[in-house]
Amino acid sequence: MNLQQLGWTPSWETAFQPYRTKNLVPGRIALEHKHMYRVYTEQGDFLAEVSGKLRHEALERADYPAVGDWVALTERIEEGRATIHAVLPRTSKFSRRAAGSVPEEQIVASNVDTVFLVNALNQDYNLRRIERYLTLAWESGANPVLVLTKADLCGDVDAAVREAEAVAMGVPVHAVHALSIEGLQALAPYIGQGKTVALLGSSGAGKSTLVNRLYGRDVQATGVIREDDDRGKHTTTHRELVVLPTGALLIDTPGMRELQLWEADEGISASFHDIEELAERCRFPDCKHQKEPGCAVNAGLADGTLERSRYDNYVKLQKELDYLARKENRTLQAAEKAKWKKIHKAQRAQYNNDH
Repeated sequence: MNLQQLGWTPSWETAFQPYRTKNLVPGRIALEHKHMYRVYTEQGDFLAEVSGKLRHEALERADYPAVGDWVALTERIEEGRATIHAVLPRTSKFSRRAAGSVPEEQIVASNVDTVFLVNALNQDYNLRRIERYLTLAWESGANPVLVLTKADLCGDVDAAVREAEAVAMGVPVHAVHALSIEGLQALAPYIGQGKTVALLGSSGAGKSTLVNRLYGRDVQATGVIREDDDRGKHTTTHRELVVLPTGALLIDTPGMRELQLWEADEGISASFHDIEELAERCRFPDCKHQKEPGCAVNAGLADGTLERSRYDNYVKLQKELDYLARKENRTLQAAEKAKWKKIHKAQRAQYNNDH
């Protein structure tokens, strides 16, 4: 496999030039294990770890490699191993808040051209979740495409597509039945040679089945859907970059039912630009959209041009971002305090040794 098949472009070659002089070679992260990575290079695929220097200089989780990253590495061909020395600057990244009480960014996929937002047209179909996915997708820097799977389980596919188009304004919407070839041709423009697509959606949405149909054979296990709520178990347990027969690179991710936002201000503006355009028409620039006279948002809610559930979801996501920002600020303050405490302690110890 050559680098172009992995998505290498002249701009990546330019970014890599400083590492050429250090006798490093480029590779792309295909699979992330705990503290280890599977990397594709022109010499083959290698099991890789980060160098001690990279580990020492990493200030946060986002500084480590993620699936889709281009990295500079040294290969030990006879061992089938490699060492990652640097991560090239990302052109796009899909981030979420990592699990845990401390706010921290987790990069799910990077250097993605298109994000397939996969939602099933069964009982689990949820427009509010689509809005959340769209917010995160726009923030990533990649182009979102909404893929509605299990179209055979929907009584009125056309109506469902119209509903989705109403909340995903300007975003391509495709309904597919992944167990057959029906509808899959519509995805062809996004999966050309060297293009990278990330596949995102909740458990039971049909992501693994879609991967298998795009690949042409079963490369991932698929789960059984529960009859009581149409939801499924997580069948993908790690993020992985898969090379499709078309030459595209596809990143599948674990089911993410409870996505948390991460620095998604621009994503919210892109996903809810109709609400923000209404807000600009309010009489007062600091309108809270409560009981203020001349509030265009309340007028839209009253006459039905703005759906109440959509507006409530917008407010909910804004509050979620505000809470995260406050919590992150407190965490940063505590980390800064701990850093200076450690420095002062080291200085006192050095002073005592000198005297």
